Amino acid sequence: MPTLQWSEALAMDLAFMDNTHREFVDLLGCVEEADDPSLLDQWRALVDHTQQHFDTEDRWMRDTQFASSNCHSVQHRVVLQVLREGVDLGASGDLKPIRQMARELALWFPQHAQSMDAALALHLRRVGYDPATGIVHAPQALPLEMIHGCAGSSCSDPAANATDAVVA
Repeated sequence: MPTLQWSEALAMDLAFMDNTHREFVDLLGCVEEADDPSLLDQWRALVDHTQQHFDTEDRWMRDTQFASSNCHSVQHRVVLQVLREGVDLGASGDLKPIRQMARELALWFPQHAQSMDAALALHLRRVGYDPATGIVHAPQALPLEMIHGCAGSSCSDPAANATDAVVA
């Protein structure tokens, strides 16, 4: 049984975000349950999905006044870099790091979803964001200045956010 299973605790009450998160959880489960011969292919599928997942969230942030330097986007870049290192290690025949990374992702994702993604979901709802068109239906709700933190109360200093994202 996979370490991480979808639950309502991971739901953001935004179908477009929840669907992507469910797919991530399902693909992570496939990685955890994969046998050695199929592990690298399953990992690559997870990495490809995660690249699209993070690119999409980063686009939503840009469309709604999050700066490209925000800690949420920085964390996306760091996680993707580590996942790609897993692909390289797996391609060289070393599968153990992929298995360890899968366990770590199962621990990391709920925290990421319940903090950074929850703050983003709240922001997207507040501004009336339509992900299909990129239209903000409540432009008066957009922040006056770009959001440089993660939109949560715990990270408002951009210099500290880059360090926190690497540690998280």
